[in-house]
Amino acid sequence: MDGCKRKINFRNAEELSGLCRSHGLPISEIMLRRECGFTEVSRKDVLARMGHAWEIMKESARSPIHAPKKSMGGLIGGEAQLLARHRDEGKSVCGDVISRSITYAMAVLEVNTSMGLIVAAPTAGSSGVVPGVLLALQEEHGFSDEEIIRVLFNAGAIGYLAMRNATVAGAVGGCQAEVGVASAMAASAAVELMGGTPSQCLSTASTVLMNMLGLVCDPIGGLVESPCQGRNAAGAANALIAAELSLSGVRQPIPFDEMLEAMYTVGKRLPMELRETARGGCAATPTACSLCGGC
Repeated sequence: MDGCKRKINFRNAEELSGLCRSHGLPISEIMLRRECGFTEVSRKDVLARMGHAWEIMKESARSPIHAPKKSMGGLIGGEAQLLARHRDEGKSVCGDVISRSITYAMAVLEVNTSMGLIVAAPTAGSSGVVPGVLLALQEEHGFSDEEIIRVLFNAGAIGYLAMRNATVAGAVGGCQAEVGVASAMAASAAVELMGGTPSQCLSTASTVLMNMLGLVCDPIGGLVESPCQGRNAAGAANALIAAELSLSGVRQPIPFDEMLEAMYTVGKRLPMELRETARGGCAATPTACSLCGGC
């Protein structure tokens, strides 16, 4: 019996937390069983599919460090290599884990914007955060690929809840819905990876959304390049900070379900100019307009 024969489901974080308590299981295992039950795919095959996703994540996070990739729009390219060189020279301000995480997060955006292969987590524009955080932790602490693959199901649970009950689209909820949710996914997975409880995972996801509440989506020239790449780095750092808070016992007073609703409400109230239209924020500055031919 692989634990996946009976369908298991949850509609919100409260129900997810209840399942974790009643079964005595981590979030990753509850999500894995949900996937098996609803897809009617074997546990082995579901894990294999996630393993394939992890291999793509690793490749997209590492390859630009050795072979920088220029974006289609020409706004970014080579940043990951610069960061890696800066760290290798012993000049990092952030310390090894954060330095690695932001380097990998920015690298994935180089791959995405040069039309390479990435894993949307939860979107292409926020695809660097989850691999950035998890790959940095793997290298720092020696976690196996199997351990990382397991907690990717934790990240998936957070992304599923955001998509079911709110949004992950910048055009609907701003960058707080894209990079914000990606950061929440990464933070929750990181907490489980480091031995945290389901309660701490959901707490850290709530803290992430609180920290990024109101972040607008204002891509220069309408391209998912800048400020998107830097915000992936910020999302990775935010995830690690929130994970540290939760694991240390710092209390988050607002439950994840309520914070997710707050994020969704704020996102819907953002003016159209600040929701992926490139008509406000960074995109409307004179320099940004000059970079995209006066658009």
